[in-house]
Amino acid sequence: MFYFLLKLFLAPVVKELWVKEIKGLENFPATGPVVVAANHTSYLDFFILAALLPRRVYFLAGEVFFKKWWWYPLVKLTGQIKVERYGGGDKSAVVNTAVEILKQGKILGIFPEGTRSATGEIGSTFTGVARIALAAQCSVVPVGINGAFTVWPRQKNQPNFKKAIIIKIGQPINLSQYYSVVASPEVLRKITDEIVMGEIKKLLKY
Repeated sequence: MFYFLLKLFLAPVVKELWVKEIKGLENFPATGPVVVAANHTSYLDFFILAALLPRRVYFLAGEVFFKKWWWYPLVKLTGQIKVERYGGGDKSAVVNTAVEILKQGKILGIFPEGTRSATGEIGSTFTGVARIALAAQCSVVPVGINGAFTVWPRQKNQPNFKKAIIIKIGQPINLSQYYSVVASPEVLRKITDEIVMGEIKKLLKY
């Protein structure tokens, strides 16, 4: 309920203040499980996707958001899944939770970079997007968020109100050719960087 109330009030605000255009909404699946993967340059990225995508998205969120009192209620009430990003160790529990959400026909949102870019350019990535999509045997929808770094880069404590963001949603990426392949680190890296992030980079070109 909280998610849909947030969406109801947030969508018009986001559109009015920051979003110039949304392209490719027709590419977004109306039903069924899918992983949404987007570049990450701003705090606004989560709010934009939550507000403007036509279906509810369950996001993976870094552990830091569960430790800050002003973020904790939001990530809990919106059903985000905590990921310990930098401590190493087994991520099987996170993957299993994500796959279970997808098996229920829902949407999972991932920022493969794991943190906001300091420069506005795509940085290094984690391979969880590939691992989860293969385990759930579902497509990945790439999303390019253009202009959010201009509005609210990580170096600033608050956003400006420049209407500069263009959202571009790409066609779903079918990974079925990899379902029968061993998900080795090399395969996961290829899918993440060459296929998923490769499509996102195309969407970041105006």
